[in-house]
Amino acid sequence: MSDTLEADNTQAMLQMVLDRMAIEELFVRYYSGLGTGDHEGFGGFFTDDDPELDVNGVICRSADDITRLYRDVAQDKPNLTGTFRMILSNLIIDVQGDTAKAQMLWTQTLNDTVKAPPRLIEQGREYDLLVKKAGRWKIKKRVVIADSNLPDMMDTTYTPRADYSLASL
Repeated sequence: MSDTLEADNTQAMLQMVLDRMAIEELFVRYYSGLGTGDHEGFGGFFTDDDPELDVNGVICRSADDITRLYRDVAQDKPNLTGTFRMILSNLIIDVQGDTAKAQMLWTQTLNDTVKAPPRLIEQGREYDLLVKKAGRWKIKKRVVIADSNLPDMMDTTYTPRADYSLASL
């Protein structure tokens, strides 16, 4: 293998790792915003052109729709006290140049007091299509599927999708 080809392969692998790290950070920042009351901030994680967020069959196609959905979900859920946290796990990210597909499990926890063990509040799966624009990763399409504690407001829109595929993104 020539030195130039080896250097190109090393550079491509390094870029893929950097992109994967940037995508992971995007997800952590996104989920860190849940429970803060800053519903307007979520739209900024999505592309400006044709974003799509599907949460249990409720479809949003603009930053305003996304803000409204997060407000509605917050109003639909019971007012819990304590410290709210999100755990992201089983993350798979496939970077292909300036596009990427990702999937993960998410788990909501609540710490009622420092003396009590945490409680699991909700869990589900997520599937994302991301694009890199002007050097920043944005979500183009996101599908969120609850596997437990479905919000009441989604009773009519929820359809079980146990075998959702990233190929459909």
